[in-house]
Amino acid sequence: MTIHIEELRFECIIGILDFERLTPQEVIVNLELTYDYVQDEFINYAEVIELVQQRMVKEKYELLETAIDEIISMLSLRYANLNSLNLKISKPNIIKDAKVSLSKHHQIERNK
Repeated sequence: MTIHIEELRFECIIGILDFERLTPQEVIVNLELTYDYVQDEFINYAEVIELVQQRMVKEKYELLETAIDEIISMLSLRYANLNSLNLKISKPNIIKDAKVSLSKHHQIERNK
């Protein structure tokens, strides 16, 4: 199965510039998770959304790279049936006339 979370929008402190450390800015999160669905072992997408949003708001990341790596790690540890995920975080308002994004694909190696 694949879960697609598209255009999740919220505000948080993220970035290294002085003004980014003071004022929350909008981010857009796109996340795709593939997992093994067996006998009601599903991943609750509402819970995933809440986990991602809470982590980003709480941690006030300086770098998108750190945010992506830590969110991938958190989700990989939390969901044993997760096979892979794609995570993209965008900052739509940081540069005039451009939306800046960073993404990462992560394949999970499990000992079966």
